[in-house]
Amino acid sequence: MPPKFVSSFRPAKRVLHAAVISAALLTPALAEAQPSVREQEMAECRPGEISTWGDGKDRAAVATKLVFVYDHRGAAPQFNERAVLTALERAAEAWSACGVPGLVVRGEMTPALMAANPGNVLVLWSDAETRGSFALANLTQRRLALSPAGFELLKRRNPRHPAGETLQMTISHEMGHLYGLMAHSRRCVDVTSYYDDGKGQHCLARDPSQLKTVTEYRAQLPTACDIQRCRAANGADKGKGPAGR
Repeated sequence: MPPKFVSSFRPAKRVLHAAVISAALLTPALAEAQPSVREQEMAECRPGEISTWGDGKDRAAVATKLVFVYDHRGAAPQFNERAVLTALERAAEAWSACGVPGLVVRGEMTPALMAANPGNVLVLWSDAETRGSFALANLTQRRLALSPAGFELLKRRNPRHPAGETLQMTISHEMGHLYGLMAHSRRCVDVTSYYDDGKGQHCLARDPSQLKTVTEYRAQLPTACDIQRCRAANGADKGKGPAGR
């Protein structure tokens, strides 16, 4: 059967203008204590809030335990091996909350190593495998590819952009597919989201005006709703099946 690919990750293309927020009625201490709408959306998943673009059906992870084997060869020059391993470890630890343990190791994936454990996933740098995107997950072959050319282009076009944040977001997004989240979220803040469908339909936010307060509204790690979908897809919540649209 042909390899199973999922939609590749593409960061926001537009640069959003910073909004001026008045806090005249709040004392500085109180203003600092209040989490932003975006932070609230990441931390909690309200009943009925889960929504996807309907571009896939959630399923169980590729294995009951995942081991991400990272091969640093050919990496984008701005990232050393430790930086990428840290991003992988943060993502795996966060996704593990849905009931499927994730471990990150460094090394080269040989055919014998791949066959030894059905949960082994090769993480590599390859422009050919990412097909013009920043990253791409191949579920059939258990590979998560990152694009060195994509990150080099980002650096040239916007050298001040925090590339490490894009790396974290990209890894978390693609890792979510390996954990079974096949449909992309329509909640703007979810790490598994995309912002629009190219046909005039846009993602959802509790306060759409807040989308203008930061350059990238999407979270860098799975949100509460991402984890809730993942737990349902992997049977971690009794009586709940895979999350739908």
